Amino acid sequence: MAGHNKWSKVKRQKAVTDGRKGKVFSRLSREITIAAKSGGGDLEGNARLRTLVLKAREANMPVDNVDRAIKKGTGELPGVSYEDVTYEAYGPGGVAFIVKVTTDNKNRAASELRNVFTKHGGNLAGSGAVMFQFLHAGQFLIAKDVVAEDRLMEIALEAGADDVITTNEGHEVRCDVHAFDKVLHALEKASVKTESAEIAYIPTTTVPVAPHTADTLGKLHDILDDLDDVQAVFSNEEID
Repeated sequence: MAGHNKWSKVKRQKAVTDGRKGKVFSRLSREITIAAKSGGGDLEGNARLRTLVLKAREANMPVDNVDRAIKKGTGELPGVSYEDVTYEAYGPGGVAFIVKVTTDNKNRAASELRNVFTKHGGNLAGSGAVMFQFLHAGQFLIAKDVVAEDRLMEIALEAGADDVITTNEGHEVRCDVHAFDKVLHALEKASVKTESAEIAYIPTTTVPVAPHTADTLGKLHDILDDLDDVQAVFSNEEID
């Protein structure tokens, strides 16, 4: 398994969802609130919010929870003020990390991340230190049995996608960040269900790691996933 492989991450996340529903709901609520605050509460006019609401439905998050999170973002209900922060870091073996955080306390979030990386042979890095090793783009993962490659290419490329990559695991559609909404609309209109749809940091170069380093990286990913403020983790390790 390649550690940077998005399909592997999606499968792993689905496997742990049932045991961590409270955690999943909390993260989704924060993201939904921020999305509604920045882009409004109308699903049709806010692609990020629409994507998150779809994620919430797939996770069986109660409709009332979703509605409250949206209303907190639009100001219809009082709520904690959250903000998005992106941190760059190095893990063991020189692996590059980008960690997306949604927090009500940036100092706490930075301190927690610094401690976690330090304890696992890594460190937080300055802005731009690792970002150049990733492509910031819209990314959609689609199971092979959902749509044929030729049909997917027709839908995606017509909507402004840059590339469609098909492997044994499934289809991956990539697009410019600004084309994300249009591509998402096109896939939805064609009834193409996605396994994952997000603005991602996709590694352009990978770092091969030894088995003992892979174990440490696995533990580091687990701990980062358990932090309340962490929403997404992207890294560029290559594990055979």
